[in-house]
Amino acid sequence: MKKEQEDLNRELIEYENMEKQLEVLLIQKHQLQIQLNEIKHALDELKKAKGEVYRSVGSILLHTTRETAESDLKERNELIDVKLNAISKQEEKLRTMVVDTQKKLQERMKGYAKGGAP
Repeated sequence: MKKEQEDLNRELIEYENMEKQLEVLLIQKHQLQIQLNEIKHALDELKKAKGEVYRSVGSILLHTTRETAESDLKERNELIDVKLNAISKQEEKLRTMVVDTQKKLQERMKGYAKGGAP
């Protein structure tokens, strides 16, 4: 009985860790989506801009060409798309694991609630 309780506790801890990992992934995904929106907005503004173009590097602005600025933004956009796709795949896999583990734990808990081990 004691070993079964230890196994259940271990599984609960693993489940909680998976939920925390999923939460971290969702935060990262949200941050990347925000960056992607900022890049798309910058590209739209760049198309409308007349005159000189500057880009932010740290806390200073540097003069650049429209083509270079557009190329840099498109490159960052592609990189973020790749990262978002990777995170989405991780999220999907982790969600499946969380749901499966949750179902297993619920079944084991039902066994304990009935007064015995599963």
